Amino acid sequence: MFIVQDYGTAVWLCVITMLCWGSWANTQKLAGKTWRFELFYWDYVIGILLFSLLSAFTLGSSGHEGRSFLADLSQAAGINIASALLGGIIFNAANILLTAAIAIAGMSVAFPVGIGLALVLGVVINYLGAAKGNPVWLFTGVALVTVAIVLNAVAYRKASGENRKVSSTGILLSIVAGVLMSFFYRFIAASMDLQDFVHPAAGKMTPYTAVVIFSTGIFISNFLFNTILMKRPFTGTPTGYADYFAGKFPTHLVGVLGGVIWGLGNSLSLIAAGKAGAAVSYGLGQGATLVAALWGVFIWKEFKAAPKGTSGLITGMFLLFAAGLGLIIYSGG
Repeated sequence: MFIVQDYGTAVWLCVITMLCWGSWANTQKLAGKTWRFELFYWDYVIGILLFSLLSAFTLGSSGHEGRSFLADLSQAAGINIASALLGGIIFNAANILLTAAIAIAGMSVAFPVGIGLALVLGVVINYLGAAKGNPVWLFTGVALVTVAIVLNAVAYRKASGENRKVSSTGILLSIVAGVLMSFFYRFIAASMDLQDFVHPAAGKMTPYTAVVIFSTGIFISNFLFNTILMKRPFTGTPTGYADYFAGKFPTHLVGVLGGVIWGLGNSLSLIAAGKAGAAVSYGLGQGATLVAALWGVFIWKEFKAAPKGTSGLITGMFLLFAAGLGLIIYSGG
């Protein structure tokens, strides 16, 4: 089983997580040109589950250290399996709302507001659950990220112009998604032995096993959450499973790719949590907000027609986010 041996490696894995979590939504933007996001989301969820299984049977079962995936799964306690499953259900509810917000408001808004809020609350929740790192630097970094979120929200309100009803809906969905998103990581982390991945306590799971259970929770709950959303969408007309199966293979593949990208980031974040601590690992991963905002501003041109003064707010948001993430990294060193 692949295990992180030092804090420096853990930080690099968290940086990759940040890139993955901040980039997967590009696949939604690509598929969204011809594909409803509710239909895209099914492929995305399938991609997450497939990657978790691939990771568990390869990196999670090879080498001489730690328990293999099947051995680890067979000894896992019911309460820990339930915890990881619940984490998947909470994440799925939050992520569906975030995906809807992306479709309505764009990446440069939904991510900074939703995931930025999840970062702030999630770091606090995970630090209280497993305190690791210097709290002064950690929460100073979180405070800078909070100011960055406010700047982004102000910039979006300026850019939305007359379309205030849509902008309010997008921001509201992002806020609700962020609050829910802040809780999922703690439930996965609670199912693992963060102090020792090589010889985890009896009943606890390795990161690879926990990710499979978590991903199963996402997949199962999607039959409820996404079916409701397909019948009662936030925007547009209702859709159904017949439309999903009528989709072209390349379109389905784009959604699966999005899930694989997010799943890779999730696995690396949990693997890094053993050395970095859950709060630092989660906080750095949710720096995805900065990556997504860069995509939204420079590639998708989501603020192209924004009024004068908006660019200064966006620049300030980027600088504060970068400074905040730097302090979060420093807090765990």
